[in-house]
Amino acid sequence: MANIKSAKKRILVIETKTLRNKAIKSKVKTMVKKVEAAIAAGDKAAAEASLKTAISEINKATSKGIYHKNNAARKVSRLTVAVNKMA
Repeated sequence: MANIKSAKKRILVIETKTLRNKAIKSKVKTMVKKVEAAIAAGDKAAAEASLKTAISEINKATSKGIYHKNNAARKVSRLTVAVNKMA
């Protein structure tokens, strides 16, 4: 356990940021799962609608520094390709 006041504060701040990051990552994963579920069900309209919200959430997470921009681009690209492959 930290003895120095600034180290104790860093622990508290990191804890807060970790919770925020986990919440945002969880939201992104949920949105991605919704897109994948719509693809599996074969519902193109629902897939496109959920893709739009998923891309938005991924971009928000990237702007907050939770995902690296290349990681986000890869996620968006893979989802988009999967939706576009639907008949």
